[in-house]
Amino acid sequence: MYTLSALTNPLHKYVFLAVVGVILTLTPMTGVAQSSNKVDSVEGLPTYVMPPSGPFSPNRIEIPNARAIAAWVRSGHSDSSSDAFSHWDEDGSIPGVCSTCHSGVGFRSFHGLDGSPTGVPDHPMPIGGVVDCDTCHNANLGSVTQISLPSGVDHPVNVGEAACITCHQGRAAGTSVSKAVADLPDDEPSDQLRFINPHYALAAVTSLGGYGGLGYHYPGKAYTGRFLHAKPVSTCLSCHDPHSLEVTQDTCLMCHQTGEPGDIRISRQSHDGSGDVTKGIRADIQANSDRLMTMMQAYAGEVIGTPIVYNGARYPYFFADSNGDGLIDEVEGSAVSYNSWSPRLLKAAYNWKAVNADGGIHVHNPHYALELLYDSMESLSEPLDVDFGSLNLLR
Repeated sequence: MYTLSALTNPLHKYVFLAVVGVILTLTPMTGVAQSSNKVDSVEGLPTYVMPPSGPFSPNRIEIPNARAIAAWVRSGHSDSSSDAFSHWDEDGSIPGVCSTCHSGVGFRSFHGLDGSPTGVPDHPMPIGGVVDCDTCHNANLGSVTQISLPSGVDHPVNVGEAACITCHQGRAAGTSVSKAVADLPDDEPSDQLRFINPHYALAAVTSLGGYGGLGYHYPGKAYTGRFLHAKPVSTCLSCHDPHSLEVTQDTCLMCHQTGEPGDIRISRQSHDGSGDVTKGIRADIQANSDRLMTMMQAYAGEVIGTPIVYNGARYPYFFADSNGDGLIDEVEGSAVSYNSWSPRLLKAAYNWKAVNADGGIHVHNPHYALELLYDSMESLSEPLDVDFGSLNLLR
C-alpha cells in the first residue's frame, strides 16, 4: 500500500491526498475513524472514514476532479484548524444549531439530505468536520428550494446557491433588534438589553439588502434591495470560484477597468464627505464605519455616562471602559461586558457590526451598507448635538 510518508515527490503527495479526498466523498459513512481503529463519533456518526487498503498510486488511478480538490484544500472551507471548525474541539461535540454551518454532517441533517427530518438537529454533531464535498454536491440538494432567513423572509434558491445562503445569512436580523428594544426610551440604559450579534461572514444576506432585512431599518427610511449587479453576475458563483472561493477577477473586467474589488468605485458621488470619487467605494464605507464607531463611543461616554470599548477578538466585542482610558475593564481577570445599552446605542452598534461582519460588503451591496451607516450616524447626532448636515455625508 502506498502511504503519504512513502512518497517523496511533492506532487505525488498532493495527488495521494486528492485520491483520499475523493474516496472519502464516495465511501459510505461506516468504517474506521482517522484517529484510531474505533469510530470517534457522537450518536454513532463517524468524523472521518478512511478507505480500505489498496493500490492508491497516482500513476494507476486517474482523478478527473483533482484540480477542484486541490482548490478546495486551499480554501477556508477545508481548514479544520480554523476557529470555524475547531471552536468546539474541547467540548467534544458541536451543538446542533451550530453544526448546520460548521459541519458537513450537520448541514446534511439540517436539510434532511441524509434522510433525517429537516430542521436544526436536536442532538450534537461530531467535531472535526468541515464544508466537505457532499455539502455542496449532495444529490438531494436540489430538493432545497427556499431558505428561511432570520428576518422571517423565505427566500427562493436554486441548487447552485442553496448551500451559500444557508450558511452566510447570519443568525439575527433588524427585527431582532426591534423586538429587543420594543417601547423602551431611546436614550435610557436598560438592564434588559444585551448586544445582539448578527454573526459572521454575512455575504449572502448583505447581497439581499433591505429585502433580506439584515440591518436595523430606521422608521421612515427606504433601503436598497438585492444588489443584482450586472446580468452575468447574479449568484455567488458568478464571482467566486466554488472550490477555492477566490474572486474570479476576469468577471470584474467584463465591465470595470480593474479586477481588484477594493478599487472599484460603483458610485459617482462621495458618501464620506471627502469629495474624492477616484477611490474605491470600499474607502467610503470604511470612513463612515470609523466615523460611526467614534460617534458610538462619544454617545456612550457623554450621553449614557459609561464609556465603551470594542475588541473584535473577544466576544461579546463591546466592553465597559469606566475610566475612558481605552482599555477594557476587568474584574478578577475577567473582561467586563458592556451592559449600559440604550435602544439608540444598540441599534447603531448592531448596524456597525452587521456592515463590518461582511468583509466584501463593498462588492455584495455597497449602497445598503452606506445607508445603514448613514442612518445610524444621523440617529446618534441628535443626542450628541452634532450638526449632521455639516458633515457633508451622502446616503
